[in-house]
Amino acid sequence: MRMHEMQMHLIQVQQSRFSVTVRRMAQQAEQALVEQWRDILALHARTQCELDRALHGHGLCASDFEVLDVLAGCRTPKGTPSYRVQEISERVHLSQSALSRLIARLEKEGLVERGMCSEDRRGVKVCLTAKGRALHGEVLPVQRAVLARMLTDG
Repeated sequence: MRMHEMQMHLIQVQQSRFSVTVRRMAQQAEQALVEQWRDILALHARTQCELDRALHGHGLCASDFEVLDVLAGCRTPKGTPSYRVQEISERVHLSQSALSRLIARLEKEGLVERGMCSEDRRGVKVCLTAKGRALHGEVLPVQRAVLARMLTDG
């Protein structure tokens, strides 16, 4: 009987060590995910700062450029290329109110125009002006160079 008790004790010790090892591995995997997430946030913050710095000389910040870039990429089969404010908000990471303020400022600077949505009178459409399209074309290489520098390895 004593031999059986010793065998059972050894099995319990091994199971306990195994459980500790599994928990430790799970904690390490979780910590690796947290560190990866923090690295992503840090890269985003550094890139955002670099974009703001590079675009400042052109009178823009990174969020301004993002809206201009979204509007510049709009393709429509007919008429003036434009997006509803809601469609823009789905592509840029700003709250609805922050986006509305930004669009109002861009409109005041003559870079975009707002108009009523013909499909839905409650909606507002936004499009680039000639000045906005020209500025976007001027700063596009600047923004892309910052992205290339910040986001490529090496």
